[in-house]
Amino acid sequence: MDQKFKKIKEIVEKELSCSAHQMDHVMRVYNLCLGFSENEDIDLDVLKAAALLHDIARIKEDNDSSGNTDHAILGAEMASPILQELGFSNEKIKHIQDCIVSHRYRTKNKPKTKEAQILFDADKLDTVGAIGVARGFVWAGRNNAKIYTNIDINKYIKDNLGGQINGRIQDKTKHSQQIEFETKLKFLEDKLHTKRAKEICRERIEFYKSFLDRLEKEINGEL
Repeated sequence: MDQKFKKIKEIVEKELSCSAHQMDHVMRVYNLCLGFSENEDIDLDVLKAAALLHDIARIKEDNDSSGNTDHAILGAEMASPILQELGFSNEKIKHIQDCIVSHRYRTKNKPKTKEAQILFDADKLDTVGAIGVARGFVWAGRNNAKIYTNIDINKYIKDNLGGQINGRIQDKTKHSQQIEFETKLKFLEDKLHTKRAKEICRERIEFYKSFLDRLEKEINGEL
């Protein structure tokens, strides 16, 4: 990692404090992005910068009880002066901002460029598999959410996701990993763009589902 990206990493690290979105997550996404970029005709400067900056505003969203802050939109705004200071061209800055804006799942802003699609895929993969289970419980603990819920999903979507299956969570204390799987994760493979990401996602989803099945049986006293 050359100096300009090390500088970005240092800046981002100071902004993040939520365990589920700290620098470990950012670097996993960064490394997945590098792997997915092999043999692809892409702008690596754009991809690297976007990967490092994609969650820079996450803690600001998490701390906004009104729910009005979108860390993808705000993160793109925060990225601009950082990138200008480091000498990125206006064209590259705009491209990086587009990648950041479109990286989140619960949004209407879809990734259009190859760089944005790779970032989206890498970020989503970190929500499934063993790491997804671990991060999910960190998120649940931070937001006083549920370990497990037995609830009608359609009613939940209406009551807590604004009536849309990919809507933003309104009351995080009512959420759980089970609900996250039923409203998002089990559909994830079809939302990804790169072949390699889809392959990894398929295996990680199988693990995640088997964990939830086991969790349900233990909670119900069957095991």
